[in-house]
Amino acid sequence: MNSIQYLGHSCFLLTLGGKHIVVDPFIRSNALTEGLIEVDEIKADFVLLTHGHSDHVEDAEELSLRNGAPIIANFEVAAWFEDKGCQTHGMNLGGHKDFGFGDVRLVTAVHSSTMPDGSDGGNPGGFLIKNGPDTIYISGDTALTKEMELIPAFFGKPTISIFPVGGFFTMDYKDALNAADLVQCGLVVGCHFNTFPPISIHKEEAVQYFSDHGKTLILPEINQIINL
Repeated sequence: MNSIQYLGHSCFLLTLGGKHIVVDPFIRSNALTEGLIEVDEIKADFVLLTHGHSDHVEDAEELSLRNGAPIIANFEVAAWFEDKGCQTHGMNLGGHKDFGFGDVRLVTAVHSSTMPDGSDGGNPGGFLIKNGPDTIYISGDTALTKEMELIPAFFGKPTISIFPVGGFFTMDYKDALNAADLVQCGLVVGCHFNTFPPISIHKEEAVQYFSDHGKTLILPEINQIINL
């Protein structure tokens, strides 16, 4: 069964077609995952990175090298990790490829992207992953953008969408509801919230806001698994 497991902040472990895909790993420096997740116990077949900020790539090198897991990211982020000895697939916006666990398309995000050492992190992005009947839209860190309308128009409505909801650095949960409308998705998993003071939210208020507008928002606990 395909599933999504929340590993804190914007990090998820996807199980798709029997493969394990880690998205935006930020665990060692996340106080909320302390004692709950051990990076050296995570098995990964692939690592997906939406952009270069440290709170999305911190554990990527370790996971990639230890597991022999290729990193899928934009060209600049991939090149940065290739210099560290990682296997990579450097994509760019609009590109897509079937990696065995599904077709992965790199789509637009409105944000910024620098690597932990300050070097260029290319254009930030999100991922649209299709595996059988399941289509997962991972927006990455982003503002609300009208380009989201292209997803249902040309690539199909997502089964489930993963959106940042904490505000300040990204869209907040109210904008995330608007994003769900644009991509025509009724089920949203929230991320990028409550890790740091600027992105603190009232979880019950956010969940109720979605419910009042006829959609479902899941704000998962650390290690919670969502079956697709």
